[in-house]
This record gives sequence, C-alpha cells and structure tokens, in this order.
Amino acid sequence: MTRVAVLGMGAMGSRMADRLEAAGFDVVRWNRTGAKLAPRDAVAGAQVVIAMVHGDAASETVWLDPGTGALAGMDGNAVAIESSTLSVAQVERLGAACDARGIALLDAPVLGSRPQAEAGALIHLVGGDGAVLESVRSVLGAMGGKQLHAGGRGSGAALKLAANALFAIQVVALAEINARLEARGIEPETGIALLEETPLLSPAARAAAGLMLAEKDDAMFPIDLVAKDLRYAIAETPDASPIAGAALECFERMVAAGHGGLNLTGVRLAFA
Repeated sequence: MTRVAVLGMGAMGSRMADRLEAAGFDVVRWNRTGAKLAPRDAVAGAQVVIAMVHGDAASETVWLDPGTGALAGMDGNAVAIESSTLSVAQVERLGAACDARGIALLDAPVLGSRPQAEAGALIHLVGGDGAVLESVRSVLGAMGGKQLHAGGRGSGAALKLAANALFAIQVVALAEINARLEARGIEPETGIALLEETPLLSPAARAAAGLMLAEKDDAMFPIDLVAKDLRYAIAETPDASPIAGAALECFERMVAAGHGGLNLTGVRLAFA
C-alpha cells in the first residue's frame, strides 16, 4: 500500500487527506497545531509527500527547516508534491533543495475550494517532469478529476497564480459594476440578471455574482489569501500588472479594514 504523508490539515489539506484515505492509501496526517512529530518524522517511509499550507513562509518551514523540515526525512525515491499556492520563486527554491537530495518535486496547486475537495473534484495544475507526474497520477486522481501538465517546474505555480488573478479581477469588476448600477438607480439583482442573459459573465463570475447578491461572505477563498496570491502574481511581472495591481489595492483595503477573513466576494464592501 502506498503511504502518502499530507502536511497541513487546514480546510483543504484535511479534505484531500480524507479523499486519499477513501481511495485506500495509507495516509499520515500532519498539522503544525498540536503536532507531536516534526514534519521530518511524519514523512518517514512515505512514498509521496503532499504539502497544503498557506504560503511561502509556511512552505519554507514545513519542507526546509534545518532541524524539522520534511525534506530531510524523505527517502530518495519519494516524490514531493507542493500543492500550496506559492510564488514561483519559492517553488524554484524548493526545487533546488530537492535536486540537492535527489528527490523529485512537482508543483501541483489546485483549482477548487472546499466543496470540490470534499467531492474529489479538484483540478491539479502540475509543473515538473511528465514521467514523475505519471508515477503519482493515481494519488492526484484520488483528490481531483483532472491533472493538467502545465510544463516544467514552476509552471503549475505560475498558472495557478494567473488563474487566481483572473478570478480576483472579475470579482472586483463585478463589485464595481454593482456599485455603479446602484448609483444609477438600477438594483444589482436586476443588472446581474440582465447580464446573465448575455455571454459576458463567465461561470465563475456568475457564481460570484450570486454570492454577492445574497451577501454570503463565509470564507471559501478568504480575502487575505486573495491579496497574498495577487502579490505573488504581480511579483512575477511587476511592470505588466496594472489591472492585477488595481485589484490588489481593493483587497488590501479590505484587509486593512479588518475584513481579511471574508470570502473574496466580500470585496463588494469596498464599494459600499
């Protein structure tokens, strides 16, 4: 039986571990809070190690801490899978450390939130060697229906940041449009209903519009994480990100106002 260690038992990591267990894998769970073992001890004997943590700093600690990091406890034939949403620079740093130990690394962040994680319907955006991807496709397949090979190392991270930026920009645009409609005396419900009769709204934008109109702000993609991902995306192309930069300003304003824990659709409050 393949042993899979999952590092990070937040909303996503815990659900991914559940799906792996349901598929028959021998799953070892590790979480920073309440941990009795260091990551390097938790991954002992695992053929695959998956991390799902909040960002670059957490990834650095869980994988590369000199005393407790997972990489130091992994067998040479194990595969490291980084599913967190990280900067491309951090993926490259982790990759260099893996190369030094002869460990294969895939950056495989996911598209989807809690409902998709529970249903095993995540989409993995994978960067790294194609042969390594094939060797762990059954593991990834237990958590998601699609594994899209974006290219070499860092490609999965780059594509995930692009996808999140596109989504965030659409949501900010919707919030702005709703405010503009209200200023003209048009109820947002009416305006959105009319726009839904056109091909202009993407499926993601339609879902976001519904949450905005219902004022449902329970976090599936919290505003503080949206801001983090936009910062990572802009860092890749700082001179070519005017729209992402404008969106980031809106989300950072929400964080400064104490609303970082709201779902990203709560950015509507920035235009209230």
